[in-house]
Amino acid sequence: MSKKTIGIIGGMGPLATADLFRKIALHTDAASDQEHPRVVIDSNTDIADRTAALLHGGADPVPEIVKSARRLESIGADFLVMPCNTAHGFYDAVAAAVEIPVLHMIALTRDALKASGVQKAGLLATDGTVETGIYQQTFRGSGVELLTPPADDQAAVMDLIYNGVKAGDLAHDASAFRRACENLLGHGAETLILGCTELPPAFELYRLDYLNTDPTLELALAAIRAAGCKVK
Repeated sequence: MSKKTIGIIGGMGPLATADLFRKIALHTDAASDQEHPRVVIDSNTDIADRTAALLHGGADPVPEIVKSARRLESIGADFLVMPCNTAHGFYDAVAAAVEIPVLHMIALTRDALKASGVQKAGLLATDGTVETGIYQQTFRGSGVELLTPPADDQAAVMDLIYNGVKAGDLAHDASAFRRACENLLGHGAETLILGCTELPPAFELYRLDYLNTDPTLELALAAIRAAGCKVK
């Protein structure tokens, strides 16, 4: 099978975009440059904040996401990926705007957890992702129960995402976020879903070593396979 080109709708945020591209490169079983998939990236930082749009009447991110999707399609992308969990609240509108497939990161994560036999998982995500029920809807009927943090712990998750990773604060105090993780695990979560694409980089930056499931990695692996390349 000839290789297909991956199109990454990026900029939500830039570090999350880089994290996905890095994982595609790291997890491709390739002995040369030519055995890697071709990837085109539009790191569109003009896309409005997804949580603000979903919960607070903020600017609609869909026009700029669609602009990126169509741009990537026009330059040869065979399928698209969005390394942003909250953006999947707008998945249907984006998928309808292009003629090529758009992989669904949350559905891929659901399938991976189901296949591994996980029955209860803790969801670490933005307010927009949690309160709009994007994960809950996608996981319905899967047999995987989702635990979400109480208000104080959810505030700590948002703090780490926005005031830590998005703000580029490498010395951010992650102690409240650590408590949020430990509380979910203490209530029976078998794994923590890193349900915001800023969180996999956060786990590296702040040296968080809790058992976790990385939707960005699941998206990377699916993208490699869809491109016709081999996964390590």
